[in-house]
Amino acid sequence: MVKQKKVIVNSNMLSGAIVSSGLTQADVARQIGLSIAAFNNKINNKSEFKASEIVMLTLILKLTREEAYSIFFAKVVDC
Repeated sequence: MVKQKKVIVNSNMLSGAIVSSGLTQADVARQIGLSIAAFNNKINNKSEFKASEIVMLTLILKLTREEAYSIFFAKVVDC
């Protein structure tokens, strides 16, 4: 049986990128169409970001490809 994998977000780096952008978590959540609670669950690795959300966040926060990879694909773990 194949084990499920989960991608862990680097929460500290993502929060720092949001602060650096001058936006709040509520601003960013609204821009990508999530409630604040749902966005916080994703930041805190309680649920995973969709690919489309990662793309939107990369654009909104003006992340480089390397920054986006470091944030959204920080670690892969077995479930």
